[in-house]
Amino acid sequence: MSQRFEDLQIWQAAIENCIQVHEIMKNCKNFGLRDQMVRCAVSDPSNISEGYERQTNKEFIQFLYITKGSNGELRTQLHLAKAFGYLEEKAFDEILAKLTILSTKIQALINARKAFNP
Repeated sequence: MSQRFEDLQIWQAAIENCIQVHEIMKNCKNFGLRDQMVRCAVSDPSNISEGYERQTNKEFIQFLYITKGSNGELRTQLHLAKAFGYLEEKAFDEILAKLTILSTKIQALINARKAFNP
């Protein structure tokens, strides 16, 4: 395992996704939806780092599950933002694809960490 959470590819991807969500939603006038989406996006890298820093396999896995849940919540909010007309199709497709890939990578790390016996 890496020495720092900043070295984890999933953390790096979550940071990039967070920045992109903030960018595509910054002009949205639906402040409640916008703020909730940004909070969800921020929680992904935050939960990865918090779980990693707990220094136990069990807690890291728990926080990865929380991250996976936040990822699903954000994907739902993206669908709503698109349906409400706040997101263009191209931006929606791009960030949704990235979030789906991240979710798959998180699950793969969960599976790997479950197989790991410290």
